Amino acid sequence: MCGIAGLVLDRPLPRGEHLLTMARSLRHRGPDDNGFLTMLRDSVRVARNLPLGEAFEVGLAHRRLAILELTNAGWQPMASNSGRYYLIHNGEVYNFLELREILERKGYRFRGYSDTEVVLNAWEEWGAQALSKFVGMFAFALLDVVERRLYLARDFFGIKPLYFAQYRDGLAFASEIPPLLDLPGVSKKAFADKVYAYLVFGTSDDGEQTMFADVQQVPAGHYAVVNLDAPRQVELVRYWEWDLPQPLEIGFEEAAQRLRDTFLESVDIHMRSDVPVGSALSGGMDSSAIVMGMRRLRPDKEIHAFGFVADDARFSEERFMEVVSKAANIVLHKVRVSPQELLDDFGRLVRLQGEPFVSMSTYAQYRVFRAAEENGIKVMLDGQGADELFGGYVYYKAARALSLLENGDLKRFLSLLLRLRQYPNYSEMLFYLADYLLPRNERFRRLLGKILGRGSVSSWLRDEWFKERITIGRPQEVKAGRGNRLRAKLLSTMTQATLPRLLRYEDRNSMAHSVESRLPFLNPSIAKFALSLPEEFIISPTGTTKAVFREAMRGIVPHVILDRRDKIGFVVPQRRWWRETAPYFDNLLSVGEANKLLPFVDFGKMRREWNAVLAGRRSSVFRMWRGMNLLAWTVAFGVEHE
Repeated sequence: MCGIAGLVLDRPLPRGEHLLTMARSLRHRGPDDNGFLTMLRDSVRVARNLPLGEAFEVGLAHRRLAILELTNAGWQPMASNSGRYYLIHNGEVYNFLELREILERKGYRFRGYSDTEVVLNAWEEWGAQALSKFVGMFAFALLDVVERRLYLARDFFGIKPLYFAQYRDGLAFASEIPPLLDLPGVSKKAFADKVYAYLVFGTSDDGEQTMFADVQQVPAGHYAVVNLDAPRQVELVRYWEWDLPQPLEIGFEEAAQRLRDTFLESVDIHMRSDVPVGSALSGGMDSSAIVMGMRRLRPDKEIHAFGFVADDARFSEERFMEVVSKAANIVLHKVRVSPQELLDDFGRLVRLQGEPFVSMSTYAQYRVFRAAEENGIKVMLDGQGADELFGGYVYYKAARALSLLENGDLKRFLSLLLRLRQYPNYSEMLFYLADYLLPRNERFRRLLGKILGRGSVSSWLRDEWFKERITIGRPQEVKAGRGNRLRAKLLSTMTQATLPRLLRYEDRNSMAHSVESRLPFLNPSIAKFALSLPEEFIISPTGTTKAVFREAMRGIVPHVILDRRDKIGFVVPQRRWWRETAPYFDNLLSVGEANKLLPFVDFGKMRREWNAVLAGRRSSVFRMWRGMNLLAWTVAFGVEHE
């Protein structure tokens, strides 16, 4: 796990100060070591120090967080044995041992034991086809000095970030957005389409475009090709395409057993490390499964787990954390956070995230990783992705109901609706069901939202501002044949809606504390299997979410965890935190000429909703947060909304 950055210049220039500044701004991602590469025509220089006065046409910077191969044999930039390729790598390829065996049989020799060296030799053997053989999270830059190409690659899911921008002297790339914004020629103008999608739908981080007009990202499952002789022409190539295969013809018990075996295999390879490995533990099923899996696979190993404990019983999962802690015999670290601490760290958090985030819960996650750092844990396993793969959110229930309705199975449709009445958030499920049935009737959606305590942010948005700049519309979900609404929704949230932004929060919060966060659920084998299962294996006829995964974990995870009907999620008591932090955010609303900073916001209406939130009246705290956070982001980065 590391931070990477680089420049490909239009012509040879002494721009070492730009590269050095970018590397310094990424130090938190890799405090253990650093390395630089500069290339001028046929001459390549690799060293720990960067000569600032020398001209180059390509410059690469690497900040190292040493996890595998702690010796100098893991130092980067790393050269291939042939001398043709040079690599800077962020992330981990977990199946590097298996790939190494294959490559050794083909005659390749290795100097050390890092996954980075495996990536280099795999590229030498298979070229870009090597990407589909990797199981891991990665973002890397690979320089081909023979063909004069730079390849920028990102993993299947987009777990690891990789951004690029045109700047005054050529092309720049980095693991995070802020280093790019400091380069001359990169504006801080916002991209209106992304701003609208964030405010109205809460979506971000999908696709190529970021919320900054001048900053793009390599999308998940893609690599970019940069010709060193024409660096401003970036060609994006998709090497991995997620789809919806025909449902498997498989029994429920067999599916559960296959999932159990695949999940444990994934946890096993995610524990490969030369430094201690811990885990996040919320008390929910996903993190509990990871902790119990770790204990099953490593019965004698000391395991540290870290969990946020809300100071409100309605949101606390402490008792479930204790159940798992006792069953797994782990060292449990409980993290408690106050609203004042959020305010103390809020400015840093906004800048670290680079783009706005959707709730205060992001700070609780930030503090969990801080606790890991304070206790000397450099690698953490986390349960991100399980909800998107196995239907953990309430809107998946609505999607399953709609599948039954489209298939003409009225009896099972009505039976499911009756069963779902036993679960919390039934009214919210009805909202989503109505939203699916009448997706183009915006007036009806607003009326229904008011009745059910939901609604859109557009009450205080000036829609005319956006209409002049974008084509306003809802995000396009994955299309599927009739009766496949649930599977289509799973794929949509995994690739477009929920998961992309959650992965950004995870990456920035962990790397802010120099901790590598690993996500065992986001394994291509698990994802492909989940998307091929019959829908009733995901949402059962009784309305149980994650049905097949619950069954897969029987005998591993305590029954009290698997049999829970409630889903608290990773949340903080946001409404109460609003009240306790009110002076700060009230002052933010009063920042000089706020209406000029956000010209698309009716601040009179926004203030009325803000007061409603503070008074505890029926109003969306998450909707309010999106507006506040966008304002804080605008102030922090000097964002221009034109």
